[in-house]
Amino acid sequence: MFVDRVEIEVHAGDGGSGCMSFRREKYVPHGGPDGGDGGNGGSVVVVASEGVDSLTALAHRKFWRAEKGGRGEGSNRHGRSGQDLTILVPPGTVVIDAENQFVLKDLIRPHEQFVAARGGKGGWGNAHFKSSTHQAPREFTEGERGERRRLIFELKVIADVGLLGKPNAGKSTLLSRLSKARPAIADYPFTTKHPNLGRVQVDLDRSFVMADIPGLIEGAHAGVGLGLEFLRHVERAGILVHLIEPSPLDGTDPILNYRAIRNELRQYNERLCERPEIVAVTKCELPGAAEVRQRLAEELQRDVLLISAVTGQGLNQLTGAIARQMAGCEDEGQRPPAVAGSAPDHPPSIEQD
Repeated sequence: MFVDRVEIEVHAGDGGSGCMSFRREKYVPHGGPDGGDGGNGGSVVVVASEGVDSLTALAHRKFWRAEKGGRGEGSNRHGRSGQDLTILVPPGTVVIDAENQFVLKDLIRPHEQFVAARGGKGGWGNAHFKSSTHQAPREFTEGERGERRRLIFELKVIADVGLLGKPNAGKSTLLSRLSKARPAIADYPFTTKHPNLGRVQVDLDRSFVMADIPGLIEGAHAGVGLGLEFLRHVERAGILVHLIEPSPLDGTDPILNYRAIRNELRQYNERLCERPEIVAVTKCELPGAAEVRQRLAEELQRDVLLISAVTGQGLNQLTGAIARQMAGCEDEGQRPPAVAGSAPDHPPSIEQD
C-alpha cells in the first residue's frame, strides 16, 4: 500500500535526574558529595533514506517515543544517555508541525536529517554544587522534560518530469514503454492510484526520472477525486509533459480537457503554470489524433507532439524534447524549481533500464 500522508505524535526522552549522595567509606567519616549527573534523554530524528519509498511504515504506528536518560548514582556515576529514535522517511518528505501548521523541514536529499523533538538534558547531582564555602550540598536537579510534538509527514515525489493528463490518457502505458517501471494498466479511469517512478535512459550519458501522476479531473485543486493528494506530487516535477487523449471515453473535447487541467494547476499553485511544458497527443494510431494535434498547435502557437506508447511512434522525439528542455534550463543557470538541488542521484522506488 502506498501512503503519502500521515500524522504521528513524537516524544523525546526525558533527562535523568541527578543524584544526592555522599562518600561513605571506612576511615572517611565526613566524605564529600559524590552524586552523579543524570543522562540526557534521546531525541527523535527524522532521516531521509534511499531505501524507503512510502510512508506506509508510519501509518500503523501513531506514537513514537525516544529513550529516557538514566538517573545519576553515588560514587560520581553519571546516568546513561538515552538512545535517539530514528524515523526513516523517503526523500521528498515535508515535515509539518500539526498544531501550528507550518513547515519544519523539507527533506529533499537522501541522508538529510532533522531533529523533530530534542531530548531533555540530564539533571545535576549534588557533587555539581560543591564549592569551597558549600562543602556538603544537598541540592540536585531533576532532568528536563523531552520535547513533544504532533507531526504531519507529506511525501512529494521527486522527479525531473511529471506526466499529466486526464484519467486514461495513457500516462502509465507511456512510462512502462520508456522505462522498466510496471504500473497498473487497464482500460478504465483511475487505474493509477499513486505516483509511479521510472528512469528513462536518453543515451549513455543522459537520463531522467519520470513520474506518472494519477489522472486529474475538474475540481482537483479543491480535493475532488483525491486531487489534492495527486497535485502534491506535481510540485516537485521540473518539467511537465501534458498528455492529451484524442478520443476520450467520456466523449469530452480534448482541447477543453487540456484547458481544464491547466486551470486546475493554476488554482492549486500559479507557479506550476510557469513550469516548462511539453504537450503531446497520445494514441496517434486512433482516427482524429492528427486533427486534435493541429487544433492544439493552433491554440498554443507552438509545436505539439504526436505519439503512441503502443506502436512507439514519436517516442524518440518526446525523449529528445525533454532532454533539450532540461539542457536549456541548465544552460540558463536555472534548473526547474522542483529539480534545483532536489532530485536525488538515486530516487526511491525507481525501475532503471
